[in-house]
Amino acid sequence: MKGSSKTTVQELKDLVKDFITKRKWEGFHNPKDLAEAICIESAELLEIFQWIAPEEAMSWRNVPSRLRHIKDELADVFIYCLSMANVMDIDITEAVKSKIKQNEVKYPVEKYYGRAHP
Repeated sequence: MKGSSKTTVQELKDLVKDFITKRKWEGFHNPKDLAEAICIESAELLEIFQWIAPEEAMSWRNVPSRLRHIKDELADVFIYCLSMANVMDIDITEAVKSKIKQNEVKYPVEKYYGRAHP
């Protein structure tokens, strides 16, 4: 499979859909259960960073075993998100672009440049 810069979102959605279809898991992939799965996998990603300083977390980019664990948990979150997009027939590209436009209005550069709060 191609890398991130060459793989389309649709290719990833199709890959996830094919994986689920081959196992006949469609009945388990409904919006409620997928939302729960996204939260659970997100919590597993968060757990990796529990009780450590932000500097230590950044240093893990250079620790293969730590990075592998982070990649795996992030992939789980993303796979469930792609499955949700498939089930709900959501165009992820359109959804992200639309949300960024909303955020540009909500968080104007002149008010939020370099700060998390106004």
